[in-house]
Amino acid sequence: MNATSPQIRLALPSKGRMEEETLRFLEECGLPVSKTNPRQYRAGIPALPEILVIFQRPRDIPRSVSAGDIDLGITGYDAIVEGLADLDRIIVIHEALEYGACSLVVAVPMEWKDVGSVRELGARSLTQRLRIATKYPNTVGRFLRQHGLHKIEMVGADGALESAPAIGYAELIADITSTGTTLQDNRLKPLADGVIVESQAMLIGNRQALRKDEQVRSIARQMLEFVEAHMRARGQYLVFANIRGQSEAEIAALIAGQPDLEGLQGPTIAPILSISGRGGWWAINLVISSARLYPAIEEIRAIGGSGVVVTPARYIFEERPARYERSLLDLRMAQESNP
Repeated sequence: MNATSPQIRLALPSKGRMEEETLRFLEECGLPVSKTNPRQYRAGIPALPEILVIFQRPRDIPRSVSAGDIDLGITGYDAIVEGLADLDRIIVIHEALEYGACSLVVAVPMEWKDVGSVRELGARSLTQRLRIATKYPNTVGRFLRQHGLHKIEMVGADGALESAPAIGYAELIADITSTGTTLQDNRLKPLADGVIVESQAMLIGNRQALRKDEQVRSIARQMLEFVEAHMRARGQYLVFANIRGQSEAEIAALIAGQPDLEGLQGPTIAPILSISGRGGWWAINLVISSARLYPAIEEIRAIGGSGVVVTPARYIFEERPARYERSLLDLRMAQESNP
């Protein structure tokens, strides 16, 4: 196998909103997935030719990573807590990719005016047979036990759960929701304290593969670098401007009095080499958030700036990703405890 042959197996969600959001997120990070046929279950990432992408159901990804069949994976936290009783075989590389946000909630019919909380649901379960339909039996089972709801029977279901109360298959449901609109359309309401899991997309890896295989660690770090640099750059702009002055110290003093011109560690100031030979001009560049962009431009104008150019920042790389360092520490501690 040559150096560019796919060796690292990365699982991504197949089908639905989670797949669409994941592919869009990776493309925004500069890691577009080459998937020409919507039916194909294997693909690649041209920027990382060592990776073989395998599409799986989100709920299957944690099990595949845990078993070592997959080296790295992106899936929702809800799938991780449902699919694994033992998390020791995986390591969370990035816990908050900021997409795929949803909640696993307990929802009851709107007609149940006397039930708006878990406690009131428990009271009803003492006088009425209650069945809860869900695709998350492990997570929901733990929730029911923790709240003493021992009389509520759990039933499995495929397809749309929202219809279960209407057709008499179950009296209530526990399902994933992002906006609550589908619940409302089916005359269901979430309990005020019935949120079981708050979820979003996460990047995970097989602990053994990361511990033993340098290439897996290298690819994980590259992915993490691009992801974090892109997320850090969201809503940030790179601003260039020209300012007249006699010295760098004079320009620095002008900028120091402007609260929105601090940049990341301060602006860069450099002399402009004028073709006409006339000096006295300096260039500044700095990074500014979208919320402070226009005030910053006004401050640049106020100190004599002109020719202001603004461009979105795509990446902002730090010296070393802190999450990667934490992952390495986690691996070292695990190795020391289990040599």
